[in-house]
Amino acid sequence: MLGATGPRRLPTISNCDPRSVTPVGFMTLQKGCSWPWLDVEILDWKTKKQLCFLDKVEPHATIREIRLMFHKSYPQWYPARQSIRLKPKGKALRDEEILQNLPVGTTATLYFKDLGPQIGWTMVFLIEYAGPLFIYFLFYFRMPFVYGLDERFTSRPHPVVNLACICHSFHYIKRLIETVFVHRFSHGTMPLRNIVKNCLYYWGFAAWLAYYINHPLYTPPSYGQKQINIAVIMFLLCEAGNFSIHVALSDLRRDGSKIRKIPYPTKNPFTWLFFFVSCPNYTYEVGTWISFTVMTQCVPVALFTLLCFIQMTIWAKDKHCTYLREFKDYPSLRMPIIPFLL
Repeated sequence: MLGATGPRRLPTISNCDPRSVTPVGFMTLQKGCSWPWLDVEILDWKTKKQLCFLDKVEPHATIREIRLMFHKSYPQWYPARQSIRLKPKGKALRDEEILQNLPVGTTATLYFKDLGPQIGWTMVFLIEYAGPLFIYFLFYFRMPFVYGLDERFTSRPHPVVNLACICHSFHYIKRLIETVFVHRFSHGTMPLRNIVKNCLYYWGFAAWLAYYINHPLYTPPSYGQKQINIAVIMFLLCEAGNFSIHVALSDLRRDGSKIRKIPYPTKNPFTWLFFFVSCPNYTYEVGTWISFTVMTQCVPVALFTLLCFIQMTIWAKDKHCTYLREFKDYPSLRMPIIPFLL
């Protein structure tokens, strides 16, 4: 066993042993083993030491079932923590992949990497999105410890400040609702260590934006109410479009399947952007923050919008390449995030 002192027999599980616990997908034969079984050895990806040997595994077993077998030998490494791969530095195998379809012989050699403590994506999004919602209010209500008690800071805020608070709150409340009722995640968990980085990004920018938008010395947009009205209309349209795309993507996995499918436009006009881009949810998201920038005419909001666009472009390109790689009949007209351009 990895890290143990002194000789110790490696865990071996035999499906021909009637005393063994056999999960779904594995077979135990009481009267000999005539089935074309496979043996599976699992090595540490870094040291190449053997951690576990699974004796006589059914060829139709999935990687998910291999994870469960491995978990019985090492309870501290629950399936979500396991990265099982064919090569030490290769790509992690998907849960639904079948053992006999992999390029392995009668003894399959797999490599294990510990991904560390995990946290569910639903909880990740709830934490990330709830923070900005409440942090913004600390600045909107002009708490004394934020702006001080100067007499100049007791005046009522400009109407656009109230409108910005409503729009910002609406955006994150929508995200929370989508997290609970709409989103279906292809990956169940994320490394716990990443939650700190993600929260610093969302929470930090929320505080930075809120500080300047709600500052008592804040000046309203240059073109007045007309500029604000156009921005609000654009904001609402983009929010509706973003929500519509998320619902359409969720419907692709209504049966609980994690198999990737090509998303197509529906009768909802907001989904027609699928004719031109692979990730219209990112297109609408960027549009939301552009409209918020126009509405507030605030430099920190513009910088945040620029960073959002860069990050979402990277995500969109990755997803677009994945679609092209997995589907030969993928629509050729589509671009990653901006129609006809990018």
